[in-house]
Amino acid sequence: MGVTTILGGAFDPPHEGHVELARAAKERFGVDRLLVLVAVAPGHKGVEAPAEDRLALAQAAFPDEDVRLDDHARTIDLLRGERFDDPLFLIGADEFCDFLDWKDPNAVLELARLGVATRPGYPEGRIQSVLGRLERPDRVEFFEIEPHPVSSRDLRERVRRGQTLDSLVPEPVAKLIRERGLYRRAAGLH
Repeated sequence: MGVTTILGGAFDPPHEGHVELARAAKERFGVDRLLVLVAVAPGHKGVEAPAEDRLALAQAAFPDEDVRLDDHARTIDLLRGERFDDPLFLIGADEFCDFLDWKDPNAVLELARLGVATRPGYPEGRIQSVLGRLERPDRVEFFEIEPHPVSSRDLRERVRRGQTLDSLVPEPVAKLIRERGLYRRAAGLH
């Protein structure tokens, strides 16, 4: 078969940073298609929009990719529960700096390689401190992306304040957020 390249997340909502990470990873690792997994109930954070809405938003953000719901709360549970051929799991540098807090991070690296997106000026010391504490640092590959200083939390706040999402999310995502009335009320976590 070939490498299965996975981009997972809450996507609450997906934004241009996610899209840039996917684009750069496809270029860097030479993959045609990504498997984009929308966590139904992420184990590390609460979500505002229901899984079905977040799935629709991710499908709008990644129209050419294989986008599905993921019922696993943790990455290791996904990797143990599914059969992937040489999986490459994509994450951002901020997530990598928290990687040691993941459930069984060394087991994750036994079952998958990590593709870590960094941006110019990212503190190298933070990355090196995590790498130095891993059993398999050789299973981590880095690639650089253009910075998109935006977070899903910031986007939800912008929607509540009635501000535009122009250039922060793909237009089809902004359209769905408007049509479905997402993120207009204060956080009521699902």
